[in-house]
Order: sequence, then structure tokens, then C-alpha cells
Amino acid sequence: MADTTIEWTDSTWNPVAGCTILTAGCTNCYAMRMAARLEAMGTEKYVGTTRKTGGRAKWTGRITLDPKALSIPQTWSKPRRVFVNSMSDLFHEEVPDGFIREVWSTMQSTPRHTYQILTKRPARMAEVLRREGFPVLSNVWLGTSVEDGRVLGRLDDLRRVPAAVRFVSFEPLIGSVAGAELLDIHWAIVGGESGPNARPMDPEWVDEIEVACRRSGAAFFFKQWGGRNKKAAGRELRGRTYDELPVLAELRM
Repeated sequence: MADTTIEWTDSTWNPVAGCTILTAGCTNCYAMRMAARLEAMGTEKYVGTTRKTGGRAKWTGRITLDPKALSIPQTWSKPRRVFVNSMSDLFHEEVPDGFIREVWSTMQSTPRHTYQILTKRPARMAEVLRREGFPVLSNVWLGTSVEDGRVLGRLDDLRRVPAAVRFVSFEPLIGSVAGAELLDIHWAIVGGESGPNARPMDPEWVDEIEVACRRSGAAFFFKQWGGRNKKAAGRELRGRTYDELPVLAELRM
């Protein structure tokens, strides 16, 4: 729960800790490394969420709920964009519906903030949020991660999610998503993988996404080229930065 250097948000809020490796985009997840460091520093909720294998931290699948964290956004008086569960996935199968409903209650009670929820499990997101007790909130943006063409089906699941704003994070972009259809998706974030084992991103893959955005009317945000030294690689595309944000759309069920 702190300010962050993530370009498209202001703060992170983590009422859940821990996750499970699901697809290729998870292989070098920064949150696994961070969770291991936080456990080593004595942060209780990260205990047991990772283990060392091959000299690297990997998720164990242990999920820890942190009810004490639920009230934190209420202490922030200044409006901010908040990345929900940067260190987990709110729609992981082991997060109970009741706890998701408590997160929803916090977000509903703090309309001054804009919440950004990103999942690799949009099918469960759609299933849960269509149940009674989950109103569509104009200050909650709902998104999914798509790392390559093998998981493009997540976009269809995302379109089933009742939301004011739907978005997709093509990060880490490790393959072409030339077939991506962004109809009824309002925002696309694109970024290459960063860190010691970063896989390269082909500029043509980025161009494919920008074309899809222009075709559908989705906002286009280019986050980074990534690589071992992401600061050196920068975030300019064709000599400029792209920091587009979505326009609040009519609520769509």
C-alpha cells in the first residue's frame, strides 16, 4: 500500500497476497521477486507465498487475505488511481466471493479514488461480478492481462464483465497478438518484459496493438520497451510517449 513508479497508476493496494503461475506471462513475474523480499523483511502476509527453485522465487499457490488492509483507501483524502492487488490476483480461485465483496464495499465507499483491477482470470471475474451484490461502479476499471496470441480468449471473457471501463494489459508482451479484437474494450496498455531474464518484444507487435486500438477507439498507453535495463530502453515509441487514458464510457452490462 504505497506510491508506485508504475506509469499508469498512482498507488498500489494489496488486500490479498500470493498467487499461482498460470501461463507464460507469469514466468518472470516481478511480484514473485518482490514477495520473497517482503517475506525476508518480515512482512507477515507474504510468509509462505514463494519458495526458491533454481535460485529464483516462485509462487507456492498460498493465498493470504489481509482484512486489515481493507480500510486503507479510506485514509487517503486526495483522489488517486489505485492498482488493486499488484501482488496477487483478486479473482484467483482461492479468494472467496465474500472477500471480493468486501473489497467492492471499500471501493464503493471511496468514489474519490479510481480503482484498476487486473486479472489473468477474467472468466471468474465475469462469473462473480454478475452475481447480486456487485454493482457496476464508475470508479472501478476492470482489466485482463494478455501476453501473446495463445490467451486472446481472455478478451472475450472480459467483454462479459459488467464494467464502466474495461482494459487490457499487453504486458509482458512476449508474442504477436495480431488477432486481438478490442471492441467494447476502452484502454490498452502495452509493455515489454523487464528484469534479468526479460524476453524481447518485437516492435511490430506493438504496432499491431496500436492499429487495433485506432480501429476500435480504445485508448493506447505505451508503458515501456523493457529489457534488462528498462530505464535505458525508455518508453518512447516513434519518438514520442503515448499516455492515453480511457474516457469514462456509458455503463455497459
